[in-house]
Amino acid sequence: MKSSVFFKSVAVAVFCFNSISYAQVESKHFQNDVLDVDIVKIDQPQNLRLFLNDAKTHQPLRKFKAVAKQLKACEKLLFAMNAGMYHADYSAVGLYIEASQQQQKLNTLKQGYGNFHLQPNGVLAWNSKQSLIVTTKDYQKLNFNAEYATQSGPMLVIDGQMNPNFLKDSDSFKIRNGVGMKDQSLYFVISRNAVSFYQFAQFFKQQLKVQNALYLDGSISSAYIPQLKRSDSLFNLGPMVAYIEQKNCATQ
Repeated sequence: MKSSVFFKSVAVAVFCFNSISYAQVESKHFQNDVLDVDIVKIDQPQNLRLFLNDAKTHQPLRKFKAVAKQLKACEKLLFAMNAGMYHADYSAVGLYIEASQQQQKLNTLKQGYGNFHLQPNGVLAWNSKQSLIVTTKDYQKLNFNAEYATQSGPMLVIDGQMNPNFLKDSDSFKIRNGVGMKDQSLYFVISRNAVSFYQFAQFFKQQLKVQNALYLDGSISSAYIPQLKRSDSLFNLGPMVAYIEQKNCATQ
C-alpha cells in the first residue's frame, strides 16, 4: 500500500520512491546526483526498542537475526539499524539505556579518538510518549525519563542548521547512517553510496528538513528494511534499534 509522500522534489533529483507503508513503518528510497539513501520514518516510539545483549546469556547479539530471536511469538521485527558506536567488546561508547535500565553512563569527554568525539555529539532518547535528539550538553540539562537512549556523534543538524565543523570539500567518503527528528517523527537514514559528512547532513537539512539529526556510524552501517528488500548482515554490530510489531500479545 502506498503511503503519503513526505519529501519534496528537487530539480536535480532522480527518485525511486516506491513508498511503502507497513504496520506504521514508512520506508522510501531516495537518489539524486550526490547520494543514494534508504529512509525509514517512525511515528510511534512505543514500538521502538534498543538491543545489545542476549537476555539470557548476556552475550552481544551482533546481528539483526539474533534480535529477531529475542522477540515473543506474538512479535515481529519490521525494521532494524545499528544505533551507536561501541568498543571492541561491543559495549556502548556513550550513554545506553535499554528498557529503562542504564547500562552505560553519559560520556561527556570532548576530546578522544573517532567520530564519537567530534563536537558536538548527542543523544537519541525516547519513551512511550516522546522522542528527542539533542546535543550531549543539552541532554545533561534535561530530566528526561528515557526508556531507551543511545549516545553517538557528531550531531549532523542542530536546531535546523548543519554542524558548522563539516567541510563542503571534504574527501572523506563512507557509507553512513543517522537519525533525524521533525515534529516527533524519527527518520532513520542509511546511504547506499559513500558520502561525506557534509553531504549526509545536507540531506537531513534540505530534503527532510529536520530540526536535529545525529550521526550513528559509518563503514559498518547496516539496516534491516524488508519493505525495501534490504537485509544487511556483513558486520557484527553493537547497539541496534528495532521497530517491533505486536499482534495479540495480551492474549498470550
